[in-house]
Amino acid sequence: MIEYIQTRPDHLWSQPPKHEEPFSTPRSWHMLSDTLHEYGERLTDHWLEVLAMGCLSPHHATQFKGFIKQIKSKYQLTAILKGEIGWPHRTEDRDVLYFLAQSFRAQLIKELPQERLAMTGSHKDLAHRAKGLLKDLAAISFEIAQMVVSDSDSVALAIPEKGDALPSWLMVEIVRDLPRLVKKENGT
Repeated sequence: MIEYIQTRPDHLWSQPPKHEEPFSTPRSWHMLSDTLHEYGERLTDHWLEVLAMGCLSPHHATQFKGFIKQIKSKYQLTAILKGEIGWPHRTEDRDVLYFLAQSFRAQLIKELPQERLAMTGSHKDLAHRAKGLLKDLAAISFEIAQMVVSDSDSVALAIPEKGDALPSWLMVEIVRDLPRLVKKENGT
């Protein structure tokens, strides 16, 4: 639970909905943690989903379920960023792919400076790796890759902080370099 909140601190709290449905608060996360602890090893994927949906906002519950599935699988964002493994590509791993893509976006927003002049060597390495990862992600799911770079209202629903956007200098580099990366992969 703590690792999830550290990975996605923007999911600790959500705006209360205008209609009757659960929403995320530190208290609801604590309730879910206590309940999961009580279930222990008896917890099935079905009950994880039921409990998360009963305590958290629907989006956060889905993301948390994907996070737990990702922990149980071989896919870790740090390994993907390092190039040790690729994105999950099987259809049954779409929820893990979605969670990883959301985490990838959050990581880029968190790590990369908004101003190009503030970039260090590690920022340049991350930006370069991000462009290649976006290309690979688009080959698996164009829609999920669009979600990573999009600043639309539909993404704002998934990531409540509307001000959180990828740096504009990175977007310029993506637009500039992506055709070259695709051409390079196709061997032309």
